[in-house]
Amino acid sequence: MPVLSCSAVTCVYNQDELCSKGDIKVGGSDARDADQTCCESFKERSSSSMSNSQGCGCTTIGVDCKAQECEFNEQCKCKAGAINIGGQNACQCQETRCSTFHCDCK
Repeated sequence: MPVLSCSAVTCVYNQDELCSKGDIKVGGSDARDADQTCCESFKERSSSSMSNSQGCGCTTIGVDCKAQECEFNEQCKCKAGAINIGGQNACQCQETRCSTFHCDCK
């Protein structure tokens, strides 16, 4: 499992830039660059859930990945040693991205 850091601090699962969900899904089946990917597991933290903990943040996490052209995608699983999910001010999953995405375009 990859080591994950996440700058999408507006996500309910973000705990000190780690993810407390346990596993995430990266979208972007037709992605050719990182901006065309997203964390489909992103869920905006509401004002009522700002202080609600969703568990502790994990340093390693399972990543299902739809970004078929990424060099780290192996049978829809991320095989990178470490990944970063970006989206510091995200309000929805489309405003996040897998910053580690690297196109293995032919």
